[in-house]
Amino acid sequence: MTVMKTSMRNFLAHKGRMALSAIAVLLSVAFVCGTLVFTDTMSTTFDKLFAATSSDVTVSAKGASDSGETTADNGKPPVMPASVLAEVRKAQGVKSAEGAVFSTSVTVVDADKDNLSPSSGAPTIVGSWNANEARTMKITAGAAPRGAGQIMVDADTADKHDLKLGDEIGVISTIGTHKAKISGIADFTVTNPGAAIFYVDTKTAQQTLVGESDVYTNVNVTAAAGVSDAQLKKNVTAELGGGFQVKTAKETADANQKDVEGFMNVMKYAMLGFAGIAFLVGIFLIINTFSMLVAQRTREIGLMRAIGSSRKQVNRSVLAEALLLGVVGSVLGVGAGVGLAVGLMKLMGQIGMELSTDDLTVAWTTPVVGLVLGVIVTVLAAYLPARRAGKISPMAALRDAGAPADAKAGWIRAAIGTVLTGTGGLALYLAAEADKAKDGSMWLGLGIVLSLIGFVVIGPLLAGAVVRVLGAVLLRMFGPVGRMAERNALRNPRRTGATGAALMIGLALVACLSVVGSSMVASATDQLDKTVGTDFIIQSDRGQLITPQAVKAAKSAPDVERVTEYKLGKADFTTPDGKTLKDTSITAADPSYATDLRTETVAGKLPDAYKPDSMSVHEKFAEDHGITLGSKIKVAFRDGSTADLTVRAITSSDVVIDAGAMYTSIATMAKYVPADKMPLDALVFASAKEGQQDAAYKSLKSALHDYPQYIVRDQTDYKDALKDQIGQLLNMIYGLLALAIIVAILGVVNTLALSVVERTREIGLMRAIGLSRRQLRRMIRMESVVIALFGALLGLGLGMGWGATAQQLLALEGLGVLDIPWPTIIGVFIGSAFVGLFAALIPAFRAGRMNVLNAIATE
Repeated sequence: MTVMKTSMRNFLAHKGRMALSAIAVLLSVAFVCGTLVFTDTMSTTFDKLFAATSSDVTVSAKGASDSGETTADNGKPPVMPASVLAEVRKAQGVKSAEGAVFSTSVTVVDADKDNLSPSSGAPTIVGSWNANEARTMKITAGAAPRGAGQIMVDADTADKHDLKLGDEIGVISTIGTHKAKISGIADFTVTNPGAAIFYVDTKTAQQTLVGESDVYTNVNVTAAAGVSDAQLKKNVTAELGGGFQVKTAKETADANQKDVEGFMNVMKYAMLGFAGIAFLVGIFLIINTFSMLVAQRTREIGLMRAIGSSRKQVNRSVLAEALLLGVVGSVLGVGAGVGLAVGLMKLMGQIGMELSTDDLTVAWTTPVVGLVLGVIVTVLAAYLPARRAGKISPMAALRDAGAPADAKAGWIRAAIGTVLTGTGGLALYLAAEADKAKDGSMWLGLGIVLSLIGFVVIGPLLAGAVVRVLGAVLLRMFGPVGRMAERNALRNPRRTGATGAALMIGLALVACLSVVGSSMVASATDQLDKTVGTDFIIQSDRGQLITPQAVKAAKSAPDVERVTEYKLGKADFTTPDGKTLKDTSITAADPSYATDLRTETVAGKLPDAYKPDSMSVHEKFAEDHGITLGSKIKVAFRDGSTADLTVRAITSSDVVIDAGAMYTSIATMAKYVPADKMPLDALVFASAKEGQQDAAYKSLKSALHDYPQYIVRDQTDYKDALKDQIGQLLNMIYGLLALAIIVAILGVVNTLALSVVERTREIGLMRAIGLSRRQLRRMIRMESVVIALFGALLGLGLGMGWGATAQQLLALEGLGVLDIPWPTIIGVFIGSAFVGLFAALIPAFRAGRMNVLNAIATE
């Protein structure tokens, strides 16, 4: 009990000094809990939506995906004959059944040809209005669609795009463009995560989405009273026989949830990973805080030992303070995490994914995880300072308080750090020399972990050398004040090393990712310059296939010399070694694609692969299956017949664009696949007439004006788009790393604040002999800048080493250009100096306000 009283008294006596450490714990716990609450809420939202929209039993065509969405390469949803509806109604236990048609392979535009698809990447769905949809949608204006000229839109989409009753919109599908006027607006009775939904009558849906009458994509079945979904499924299956997918409401909901589960898991674990980095940085802050508090209480602890306190009691006293810190920070962090989750939901709403706070889900495990994690991390971080406190002898009461007992890192620490750093460097070297990316990635991971730990351990040893160099370059020009700032940073290398290491971790990751991202862009740009021989690339950024009408429009554009179509198909390959490879990708293109993409061949000539009944394979595939020029491969096309294709070319596997592609001509594919089953184009390439590039560019954009889902890019546009995509990804990662850097800044602030308290008498004496308040503040700011730049140098150097090694692995996949983004690296380094200045503002201000006489009299 005495130990707890002492701990509580010390905790409250130093609550100001503990505050920043508590904030670090709070932020880290908030990130973890906020991530869990946010992803659990997303899961709840989708669960409710899928449960509400699923009929008791759903019958779908055999080619439909597990969730019932369209999967056909021809842009049409898989369908079944309307006669299935009558058969289903005969099944025992059926109360009612109705046929429906829907598709997600559509684009909807307003009268100005502006795309009405969600910006969040959620699907655009056009379907028939039926009783099953009426269970989850309430018509709030107008009426349900009747006839080909009417369409109904969901209220969220209407609000976002300012759509009103009577407005004309167009539905673009592979069949063509269907125009209709808005007859009604319907609101969701459950939360809509962001999909745009449009309804037409069943006949119109059949003609617009499929191009056939008397077909359905699915049949929604309602069970009679007392009949379970499982029994109804069994009865319907028995009535229909094989050839259809029959699922209960739970099975349909589970399949839909599985589709979004992958995305949510990636988001969840990525955010938790960054929260873990913030925790790691927070550990340094907590270690520094307790180390300095123990050093400052050396005399107090010595007196406690002199009057009978044992080592264990002193140790437990410090750990008890850490426990209190962990509990307080974690409890506040759990509450802040819920607030963070709500903030994330609002942010997602701004980009189109609507999540209602009514579905806010706080599982009991969330606060438990936050509390346990926060407390354990805090107590473990405080263990070393607590153990050091327990070793203080009673004679320490006779020494000056705050006398550092660890002015230099021990030789054991230096030896361990050197070994770890050297081993990490060796692992990075082995990664760079690896012959296979998979093998090298294991060495890379090991090298990153060991070199990071090694730099943390050896940090105090590096601090002395690096700070002296920084001092000579930056501080000496400020005279005695600069030299004092340098000496203060050197006074306790372990403290400086730990503070710098906190900043080092975040900046190392920033530097590594910057190098990797910049190298990827430079490599892809280099590949484009070397291999792409076409002027323009036409594609959808949403992954939509290109309709025949859009291809026809592109071909009609003036000043265009040729248009090359590019289709992605699937087939079962039977190779000469007797192996059958299911669902293997095969690329069908016009013969001109051999000119549009200058792919290197190791045997044969690529244009020959576009001859009748011919194909190419890539080098690795040929080696794995004993294929040479003239070999025959039996190709069973999906939705088509089987062909014996002759290998006329073997392409290099060492490419980036179209890596692993196996080519045949569109004419060869069309010979074995029915016209209505042919895949739509994934991309279209266009080349301008000689000297007419600018005119062709404008004419292509004009020709595709009615198809806003497709974007025309020249090579410069394509490179910029690639750079923007990687840049957006990096910016998102930098945003997540910002939490760790904020915690590191708190560490610098805390170190300086406690250092000022530790040097109170010294500051008073310096002020007494003539040091002005301005000089004192400048000294503390310079010390902070040096510590921040020390961490930045270590972090940026380490990160560039990691990034350069990672690029060597990317080179094995064809990304062979190493590009160091010096503007980013230099900008981060300079920014670190400003971080140091910012971190020193409050400690410097408090030091300048000290009363000189009181400071001199301080024990």
